Amino acid sequence: MNILSALRTKPSAESQKVSKQSAPKQTKGIEIKSQRELDYMRESSRIVATVLKEISELIAPGMTTMDLDAHAEKRIREMGAVPSFKGYCGFPASICSSINNEVVHGIPNSRKVIKLGDLVKVDTGAFKNGFHGDSCITVAVGNVSEKAAKLMRVAEEALYKGIEQVKPGNCMLDLAGAIEDHVKANGFAIVEDFTGHGVGRNLHEEPSVFNFRTHQLPNVRFRPGMTLAIEPILNAGSKRVRILADKWTAVTVDNQLSAQFEHTVLVTETGYEIFTDRNKV
Repeated sequence: MNILSALRTKPSAESQKVSKQSAPKQTKGIEIKSQRELDYMRESSRIVATVLKEISELIAPGMTTMDLDAHAEKRIREMGAVPSFKGYCGFPASICSSINNEVVHGIPNSRKVIKLGDLVKVDTGAFKNGFHGDSCITVAVGNVSEKAAKLMRVAEEALYKGIEQVKPGNCMLDLAGAIEDHVKANGFAIVEDFTGHGVGRNLHEEPSVFNFRTHQLPNVRFRPGMTLAIEPILNAGSKRVRILADKWTAVTVDNQLSAQFEHTVLVTETGYEIFTDRNKV
């Protein structure tokens, strides 16, 4: 889940309540997780991957985004977790559902009907045993335009280009540069208003994970035990976005399409492990 930086470190009321029961310590800065903590994160992330895989298979024209939200919440709770997003800084749902020109943080709605040709972004998180998992997919509903298909493909490729840079000795600019170069080579724009983030006890932790080269923050070096939510967001036109009156939904300023993919990733001793890999559930 991307969120405005001013809100980045505030956990939801529900997850905060559980966290106090199961995770008594809270450290500042970048946390290095223990093996036990990583096992907890693997479980939370497996739940997220399972839900997103199910949604990718059941989504169809005529469904509403509220239908997707209801499925996600039901399944997250059936697997013994709570939805990370619901109540987070006041967000009212268990998923973010953003369609076509909606960039991030779309609020599920019973009147928002999914149509053939839509690009639907579904972002969700699960909180269990004191730790979160977080992931996002973009789904093409039926046949989409050639440009839409390319945008979606390049967004997913960009995610993996970034993940491939995750290993001890490399740093955040290696990841950001790999994403930026791939996106620009394919003629699309990177949304700069939202970033990836650390994830663990809190849904949003340090460090910020940029998708473009910047010197705004320290160039963090990857260390084993760091857990990151890496999530490039691509627009077909302008990189600029605006926020709707609901104070959550971000849309492209030029009404062009947007696509996003996200994984929760561990820095290992030799490289990376993708916790939210949908191919393993």
